[in-house]
Amino acid sequence: MTIPLRGVVAALIGGDVSPAWRTIVVDVRLPRAITATLAGAALGISGLSMQTLFRNPLADPFVLGVSSGASLGVAIVVLATGAGASRLLSGLGWFGHLGVAGAAAVGAALVMALVLAASRRIRSVATILIIGLMVGYAASAIVSLLVHVGVGGTERLRAFLQWGLGSFRGTTWSELRVFTPIVLLTLLSTVALVKPLNALLIGDRYAASMGVAVRRARTAILAAASILAGAVTAFCGPIAFLGVAIPHLARSVLGTSDHRVLVPAVALLGGSIALIAELIAQTPGTDTVLPLNAITSLLGAPVIVLVLVRMRRATHEVAA
Repeated sequence: MTIPLRGVVAALIGGDVSPAWRTIVVDVRLPRAITATLAGAALGISGLSMQTLFRNPLADPFVLGVSSGASLGVAIVVLATGAGASRLLSGLGWFGHLGVAGAAAVGAALVMALVLAASRRIRSVATILIIGLMVGYAASAIVSLLVHVGVGGTERLRAFLQWGLGSFRGTTWSELRVFTPIVLLTLLSTVALVKPLNALLIGDRYAASMGVAVRRARTAILAAASILAGAVTAFCGPIAFLGVAIPHLARSVLGTSDHRVLVPAVALLGGSIALIAELIAQTPGTDTVLPLNAITSLLGAPVIVLVLVRMRRATHEVAA
């Protein structure tokens, strides 16, 4: 259905439009756009925090297995207890939504805590990445076992598998009443962590010399990143590559690593790119809907390759 711009504006401001136009604009497209914007900002900030915390340019919720941990938390709630996520959230009510989001955040936090503990003992960036991947694979394996044995029934299992492909389309106004405050409040709390994040860029000793309580700051950054990644995974499914690519794009565009600039820039850029990915997945002019993770992978993979090339080049220049 073609809706002119004046029809879109009228529907948004409560003007006199047809019920079909109002339903499409207000009940379908607007929640989807808000979800994409919030999810992109959340994943971008989560990735930025992880890259700073681990001093690892390839760290993000997906690569380090945090998204897999969140998926495991959701799987346990959805398949084992009969609750649901994304499209399965309808009818759960406020506490049901919070339960699923909380399970995802706990799963994300447990995986990230394991990786963080390993990073304190192991200095090799590659080894930490491998540990994160292995923990993520282990969490994914448990999810696969739950799916294989058919826990939760066929209908719920089918919905869970569809949710696992990642989508901004399954969140309604009811879910947004939970998703929006969780993401916005956590994003605002990240602003208070700008000083510790800047100090941790140089190292723990420097941060301590600047008066930063390093352990407390690490815990706060870990909690914020886990909540953001967990909330997005709970309501949108595991979304790949946005968390690792967006911070690098922001650094390249702005030419700075100052988190006072990067935090708002990453949030805005993340929301914008997530919206673009959603528009591409919709394939305007057709009835085809492409998998969201396929689009985010196509957008994010070239960024990762570029980062690896730059890291290799910088290593050779230092060696020379």
